[in-house]
Amino acid sequence: MRFSTACVAALSASVASAGSWFGGSQEVVVKDAQKVPGESPLEFCDTDHSNDIVKIESVDLLPNPPETGAELVIRATGTVFETIENGAYVNLVVKYGLIRLISTKADLCEQIKNVDLECPIEKGVLSLTKSVEIPKEVPPGTYNVYAEVVNHDEKPITCLQATVKFGGGKTDLGNEL
Repeated sequence: MRFSTACVAALSASVASAGSWFGGSQEVVVKDAQKVPGESPLEFCDTDHSNDIVKIESVDLLPNPPETGAELVIRATGTVFETIENGAYVNLVVKYGLIRLISTKADLCEQIKNVDLECPIEKGVLSLTKSVEIPKEVPPGTYNVYAEVVNHDEKPITCLQATVKFGGGKTDLGNEL
């Protein structure tokens, strides 16, 4: 659940939790054409963003890619062109491979409390830095996140997605026994 909370936080101001029990490498998969500026796996959804209420200028994750059992620092900067008010929401889908883990409509104003923000979010430049702990117990695999963020009046705030692969390295358990 922290994965979705971190993503919602980054999305509202502008990710991320899943990992490996077994060590190994993490790989971030992003298409350059739609990539959100900065060091993160976030990319813009394949939609028209000309009317988005938020222009995301950068999102940085430290470390990138995120590591399990470690602190993840999210730094995001963007410009808010219209006030974001109570009633704003996020259509959030999180998948593990092909398995849908989360498919929900979440209250944006409730979620942004996790990054010490609250509604209304007024017009202007917005920057945030937030640290979250990534649980080490999350299984290795590919995680896909899609978040469409919409204001109370149905105007688009932004739409972002990310694919992160955790694990994949092989541990020779036979040598450790």
